[in-house]
Amino acid sequence: MSHFQTYQVFPFVPEKLAFLEVLSRNLWWSWNLDAIELFRRISPRRWKESGSNPIVFFTLLPQKQLEDLAEDDSFLSHLQRVKEVYEKRILAPDNHINSAYGQNVPLAYFSMEFGIHECLPLFAGGLGVLAGDHLKAASDNGVPLIGIGLLYKRGYFHQYLNSDGWQQEEYPKTDLFHLPVKRARDLSGNDLYISIPGPKGNILAVVWKVKVGRIPLYLLDTNLPKNPHEIRHITSRLYAANQELRLAQEVLLGIGGMLALEAMGIFPSVLHMNEGHCAFASLGRLAQTMSVCNVDLKTAMEIVPRTTVFTTHTPVTAGHDEFPAESVKPYLSQLKDRLQTSAEEILSWGQWKDSTPGEPFSMFVLGLRMAQHCNGVSELHGRVARGMWSHVWPERPEDEIPITHVTNGIHIPSWISIENSLLFDRYLGPQWHVRYGDSEIYKQIDDIYDEELWRAHEMSRSRLIRTCRELMIKHFGRRNSPKSLMEEVASVLDQGVLTIAFARRFATYKRANLILHDPQRFEKILKSEKHPVQMIIAGKAHPRDEQGKDLIKNLIHFVKNTGLTHKIIFLEDYDINIARHLVQGADIWLNTPRRPFEACGTSGIKAAVNGVLNFSILDGWWCEGFSDDRGWRIGNGEEYKDHAYQDSVESQAMYNILENDIIPCFYERKDGDIPVRWLKMMKESMKMAMKDFCAHGMIDKYETLFYLPAVKRFKELRDNDSAEAKKLRDLHRRLRNQWDTIRIDHPVRDADGPFRVGETFKVTSHVSLGNLNPDEVEVELYYGKIKSIETLTTSNVNQMTVSEDLGNGKFLYGCTITCSTSGRYGFTARVVPSGDTMIKFSPGFITWAK
Repeated sequence: MSHFQTYQVFPFVPEKLAFLEVLSRNLWWSWNLDAIELFRRISPRRWKESGSNPIVFFTLLPQKQLEDLAEDDSFLSHLQRVKEVYEKRILAPDNHINSAYGQNVPLAYFSMEFGIHECLPLFAGGLGVLAGDHLKAASDNGVPLIGIGLLYKRGYFHQYLNSDGWQQEEYPKTDLFHLPVKRARDLSGNDLYISIPGPKGNILAVVWKVKVGRIPLYLLDTNLPKNPHEIRHITSRLYAANQELRLAQEVLLGIGGMLALEAMGIFPSVLHMNEGHCAFASLGRLAQTMSVCNVDLKTAMEIVPRTTVFTTHTPVTAGHDEFPAESVKPYLSQLKDRLQTSAEEILSWGQWKDSTPGEPFSMFVLGLRMAQHCNGVSELHGRVARGMWSHVWPERPEDEIPITHVTNGIHIPSWISIENSLLFDRYLGPQWHVRYGDSEIYKQIDDIYDEELWRAHEMSRSRLIRTCRELMIKHFGRRNSPKSLMEEVASVLDQGVLTIAFARRFATYKRANLILHDPQRFEKILKSEKHPVQMIIAGKAHPRDEQGKDLIKNLIHFVKNTGLTHKIIFLEDYDINIARHLVQGADIWLNTPRRPFEACGTSGIKAAVNGVLNFSILDGWWCEGFSDDRGWRIGNGEEYKDHAYQDSVESQAMYNILENDIIPCFYERKDGDIPVRWLKMMKESMKMAMKDFCAHGMIDKYETLFYLPAVKRFKELRDNDSAEAKKLRDLHRRLRNQWDTIRIDHPVRDADGPFRVGETFKVTSHVSLGNLNPDEVEVELYYGKIKSIETLTTSNVNQMTVSEDLGNGKFLYGCTITCSTSGRYGFTARVVPSGDTMIKFSPGFITWAK
């Protein structure tokens, strides 16, 4: 039989419990521990069976149990408590939203993946989890954000290993009836659909809505009966391996996402693109701006980049998506009428300057070109990104490349253990998670009794070990392992033993095999009877990454060959649930990337806020977070060209620190007492993570650096029939036409020196501006301590002013230099445009003295 018509039956929820259904449909519950406990107390066993998914959970409950709960005063009191908090934080008027945002001017946040909770499988790894934490913190902080992504039928793959340790992948179908989604509506109140012309016919997508606290998240879905199979498949899997499918996904996300916002009457004041996957959104926003503001393309090109944020997470050039020009062009053709230009012109925006028409279309180039505000996700990553992309701004010193950084933060309520949360409630106050800006709150962590903190951590470790045993039984049972092995894995790991966690994506640069560089030495560490050590490893390799899969296989073989099944385990199918247990229950968080390829590495922050001590290469966030009193570093931040030598040096450093510092510190128990020195480091780690790496603080930085300035600029550029945007358009055109006529002579000083600290001298330079006026440019003296004949260790800029008008567009400029510190200095002069940051840093608009 086939062609069944289906229907879904949910339990009847008594009136007194009606709020449970409301709560289950807003993912706010996933970061409110009291709300989670409200569900869990109904039936801990069924809550676990449901995968902590309240919608699935209710389908498992007998009707009689719900009716009994409606008469349970204790439960109703708990429900009322959660309801009051929900109404205050989610349903109350948006009076806590910064008035600088104005009315009805939301910020649109585009991302290919969102890792909010394991029950919503729309994520692959760190980028998605960061996006989820971004939405949660925006909800808490009252930032008027709107999320836009894709709804995947099968999401990212599930991992399992065969008997030889080789990774296998499967893509189970996601049941829409088990997700907290509902249909989005257009302005007429109808179900929202959008359509995009594609090379294989129209791409039709329905739009779903998910509530993440106060934040709406809109998800586009092509899995519709009206679509042919190849189009339905566009939103089947996250990060499709097929390049044509991947391109279609990114077009749907960017252009389709903007069409969805238009259909709902939403004209965002700011566009935030989370990685280059989203860059097509800038094209959709250009078209929307031209229509809403009634301006031409060149004027829209002055508005959109100035109000766009582009966050890059990838410190490797090869990690950015590129597509053949001939594949992209059919999608761009649909925009040529709306943008009033040719497909070739649009295509050129995603190609390097002076490239041939057939050059690949780079999503990163498009994102960079369409965003004034560009940032990496840690201080080191920002510096790496400036070096990677310095060629986009030829002749611009690397430290002036307009790519800054906002170090990632984590949404602490989502990752803190229940035991630590209760401690914080008691010692820091019940509002600790919204008082992150209060410097006094961090000091109160020192007031927590050592015994209480240690017992709390032991409970988290105990829960981690229990979970590991359950997962190992499940995984080995799937492989039909013999009874003897099943009994062995049922008792893996030991309570009270130093537990190291390594949980990462199995990419080669993350070096999961570094711990095995000297296998005999590592084996000896694990087998110590006096100071035992155990290790938990988890992570997925990309389906096409054979080297990453081989790393997993080698680890499995090491465990088998050494008989260390009890001491070192590999957890299959790493996800948010497993990550949560690991960052709460491990003692050491090990991270061994090949610097500088770790953009941030937020899992270490999640561990740190739970008192888990980091042991890591100085890469990503740990460059900013490390201190001797809160963790350990491997090396001193060196970068090697000889990778074999690097592995040898850093593995030995790792073993040495383990043997000489970490293990003795953990087992330092005077008279059998608790490890006091270790606990002091735990407290320092927790304070550091809460103070410097909280997602709420991260959102504050995005607001200060990007969001609020962009909102203000958006209003200025739209006022008076977009008068300023049109003025900037004309200035841009004038600068492009006249810039090549500028000439500036080498600056001349009025004294030879040497000089003493505190002395001054004057510098002048002849400048020919052609048809440009002095108020259209800035002439700058560029100087600093010399690193080499062509570079400076530190750079300074002094504004030079017109000393004399020499006629015919020629001027004498001058300024005074004060000798503030001793050393050997170099100086030269340059001309840049006068105007805002977008004008000043436009590639090509810089002329140095010759």
